[in-house]
Amino acid sequence: MVFTLSTPSFEQVLTADPEALRRFFKLAKELSHRYFGSRIRFYAPGFIGYRNRFFDSNPYSFPSISVTGSWCSLNCLHCRAKILEAMRPALMPNALYEACVEVKEKGGLGCLISGGCLPDGSVPLDRFLDVIGRVKRDLKLTVVVHTGLVSRSTARKLAEAGVDAALIDVLGSDETIREVYGLKASVDDYDRSLDALKEAGVPIVPHVLVGLHYGKLKGEVKALELIAKHKPSAVIVIAFTPIRGTPMEDVEPPKPLDIAKVLVIARLIMPSTPIVLGCARPKGLHRVKTDCLAVGLGVNAIAFPSEEAVDLAVKLGLQVAFSRSCCSQAWKDYLEAS
Repeated sequence: MVFTLSTPSFEQVLTADPEALRRFFKLAKELSHRYFGSRIRFYAPGFIGYRNRFFDSNPYSFPSISVTGSWCSLNCLHCRAKILEAMRPALMPNALYEACVEVKEKGGLGCLISGGCLPDGSVPLDRFLDVIGRVKRDLKLTVVVHTGLVSRSTARKLAEAGVDAALIDVLGSDETIREVYGLKASVDDYDRSLDALKEAGVPIVPHVLVGLHYGKLKGEVKALELIAKHKPSAVIVIAFTPIRGTPMEDVEPPKPLDIAKVLVIARLIMPSTPIVLGCARPKGLHRVKTDCLAVGLGVNAIAFPSEEAVDLAVKLGLQVAFSRSCCSQAWKDYLEAS
């Protein structure tokens, strides 16, 4: 189901006065509870250490693996491939399989397969797809994949391999794609990628990166509307986080309230789709504020939540559950619990 407000109405959420914004927040929460009940799920997969009085993550529960190591041809302004450095490298298919065997032997649930992009914005997955199929058949692990822009041929092969979800950052601004990614592509290319994955039968869990345009909101609403057309399994909202050693290290991230507004718009556009606050977002007090706003507006899941957000969820009487899986699997978890 897609909410029937027009685009200008969705944009109004971004500029709403405090009273109007409270009404939008209330509506988002009501829609969430109508479709999903008074529940929230918290995720702590192993690729980031997470330990508090509520939960203790296991580094093998759901690690991230890069099929390009720390290499990426795009070297986007906000990342410069720094994110890849924290992933386990697996440059050859046999290395990927061995990494997955280790995950299985250590009691892990699955893995995120990622990597840097080629100049066309795609992640070079094709030569790993046979092995991914073996991992699914032999090891029974959950496998989610960062695809970047994807062709119909690759989408079909991902479906044949049996991946549990395709994760793709969707941008709604051609200017941001050119300036920040340095990619000769357009919003239409993301539309075509989503269409290819959906047509192939791959569960899609698109990500919307709030504030990627130098910390400012630009194209997020358009990205959400584009995503809604393709009926995603879930939508993950993440936020630009300055990374040391990149050209955008001194750029101020979007405010917690701006991130919350995008979460509200996501709910209004896709009321029956799980809306998730993903792992990539600023830490510290910024995270506490963002997380608590997200809980208050009825988000369905949060990755690596602040303790304050968990406390708030309990205080509000929500049914709380923790998982060591990737937050992209929230849609499956809600289906199984319904």
